[in-house]
Amino acid sequence: MAEESPNFALILAGGSGTRFWPMSRTDRPKQLLHLIGEGTMLQQTLRRVLSFVPASHVYILTNEKQRAEVLQQVKDEVLPSHVVAEPLRRDTAPAMALGAALIAARDPQARMLVAPSDAYIPDDAAFAALAQDALALASREPALITLGIRPTWPCPSYGYIERGELLQDAALKHPCYRVVRFCEKPDATTAERYLATGRFCWNAGIFAWSVSTFFEQLRRHVPALAHFAQELRAAPKPEDFIRTHFPELTPISIDFALMEKADVVLNFEASLEWDDVGSWVALSNHLPHRDEAGNASNSPLVSLDAGRNIAFTHPMKQVALLGVQDLIVVDTPDALLVACKDDADRIKQIVAQLPPHLA
Repeated sequence: MAEESPNFALILAGGSGTRFWPMSRTDRPKQLLHLIGEGTMLQQTLRRVLSFVPASHVYILTNEKQRAEVLQQVKDEVLPSHVVAEPLRRDTAPAMALGAALIAARDPQARMLVAPSDAYIPDDAAFAALAQDALALASREPALITLGIRPTWPCPSYGYIERGELLQDAALKHPCYRVVRFCEKPDATTAERYLATGRFCWNAGIFAWSVSTFFEQLRRHVPALAHFAQELRAAPKPEDFIRTHFPELTPISIDFALMEKADVVLNFEASLEWDDVGSWVALSNHLPHRDEAGNASNSPLVSLDAGRNIAFTHPMKQVALLGVQDLIVVDTPDALLVACKDDADRIKQIVAQLPPHLA
């Protein structure tokens, strides 16, 4: 791909390692693991964006504990100087302001895609087509653009986006709508009502915009972040500036800080397969070994009078399930987890009790 491309990508690759313990750890969370598909989730995300973004235009934000592993996983494609460690976690709005400032210092006319590194999207080509449509629109419209996912069930664990009128743009290859509002995670009844209207999509946390539009909206609605980004763009030593001033920023998500207030927000609804794979229960839907009793495993599986269990171990190890129901069993060289599926969200409570070297 030509280096003259105006396309840039910011991949968010921080986060903790509690939900997928004991596979994940503080210094090696979900996005750095081989869970499903080819490569780690970070490597899959990078592969996805490299079809429409030059490798030298990719930036990855992580943290100090995970930077070494991120560098190791992307060393053949991403410049080491483009793998940036946040000195302190400050949520997505400060992270995106930081990334946009680094990109704008390279190209003030850049258009950028922002993507989390831990979503499962098996159809790379469909994603690339949608993302390129959004980036092209970002060069024509002074808007902040979201990529949402068409809901397949009334999930109460995702945020939602309500769409309004269809945007009339003959150059678009995918339908795009004006955004009415962003909705926090609903209860099950509300989620069912959202789906019944046909106007709502899941908020996947994927965005596209030109850096000039993004900074204009920051100046109007989040002046503290706009000031930080402006100073960072001009800093002679960006690393020192980030280390000193990034921790001073107020932690806040991009939805609360900007998207809910921005002047023009647009939404592409993607019908492609997507999953944020937020727990062992969610991962079980994608594991390769399954049986009629609802058991799922990443390795060869046999079961007798056992149902709805999840097992994860070395991919060549035989798993045998006998007379057990609704368990999560995860085996690693130094730890073993046995939990009820209904308690998957409480795994982080167990992690909090572990010795530091196992957390």
